[in-house]
Amino acid sequence: MMNRTITLFAAALAAAVLSAPSGGAAPTTNATSASKLTDLFGDPVVAKAKGAEIKRSELDKSLVPIKANYTARQQNLNAEQTALLEFQVLSEMMGVQLTLSKATDADKQKGREQFEKMLKRLKTDNKLTDEEFEQKLATQLRMQDVTRAQWEQQILDKATVAYILERELKVSLTDADVKKYYDEHPARFEQPEQVRASHILIGTRDLNTNVELTEEQKKAKRKLADDLLKRAKAGEDFAKLAKEYSDDPGSKDKGGEYTFPRGQMVPEFEAAAFSLGTNQISDVIATQFGYHIIKLSEKIAAQKIELAKISDDLKEGLQQQELQKLLPDYFEKSLKEANFEILDEKIKAASELKPPTRPAAPDDKK
Repeated sequence: MMNRTITLFAAALAAAVLSAPSGGAAPTTNATSASKLTDLFGDPVVAKAKGAEIKRSELDKSLVPIKANYTARQQNLNAEQTALLEFQVLSEMMGVQLTLSKATDADKQKGREQFEKMLKRLKTDNKLTDEEFEQKLATQLRMQDVTRAQWEQQILDKATVAYILERELKVSLTDADVKKYYDEHPARFEQPEQVRASHILIGTRDLNTNVELTEEQKKAKRKLADDLLKRAKAGEDFAKLAKEYSDDPGSKDKGGEYTFPRGQMVPEFEAAAFSLGTNQISDVIATQFGYHIIKLSEKIAAQKIELAKISDDLKEGLQQQELQKLLPDYFEKSLKEANFEILDEKIKAASELKPPTRPAAPDDKK
């Protein structure tokens, strides 16, 4: 129960925007189907507590991205697993509602400030203009059948809940606590050698079906890659070429840029990137994903990250860990005191069973 509520909401913010596909029409979602069912059968209350209730449409909307994650990993849930998942999400939703009812004006203001801060950082880290950000966000919200106002409120609620819990559970770390953790866990702050490199991917798999292209189609893709290599080596703006031609949705909007250590990319890509000199452009590199053209921007030597550079993030992370330890008991107490009751019979029957483990987002190695 605790992980989804307390996980740094910055991750939720990034996922909501950056998981949008790079192009094409948005597919029909479970949220859209749920909306049609609501029109036919109404929108019953599936859970209630003192001063709060949750309707079926609200639960279904919260389930959309979670079920999409299972689908992305080709994991199908049976009826019992679905009911267990609904129970877990429903309990979390009610816990959040009850927690938000305790928000002070100061909590809300801190939540708003944190939201604005992370929004700015998201655009900066991913090199998105305001226009590019809005386009990506609009696509993702359309897929999830969520309005901009609803999305913003969800993110604000996550930020505000964190501040409420810090106050309610009296979790506060000092700078001395942070330094003690840093000194006692030196290996965790060792940064291995890394490279900052950009690439253009000309894919050799169908972007919609992931089926490998025919040999004839691959020849055409290779010719395009060779032509782009000539243009890049002739001095054309590499980032612009990546934005226009790359088939890698995870990097094209950032001009194809990644920063990574050894062991994160496929072997052919890694070997080429680490062998280049600064500002050098590779030949066409073939991998399982297609044809890559790589430009090295910077080699970053192995180093220990200075405490001053990470102290704020480290303190926040340690506070999150402490809150995670305390949250299950806090939510359980809150739900009990508010007479939490599940009204949907299938979910109620699953309420005594252990909820299923949610899958992590699939790795994206390119």
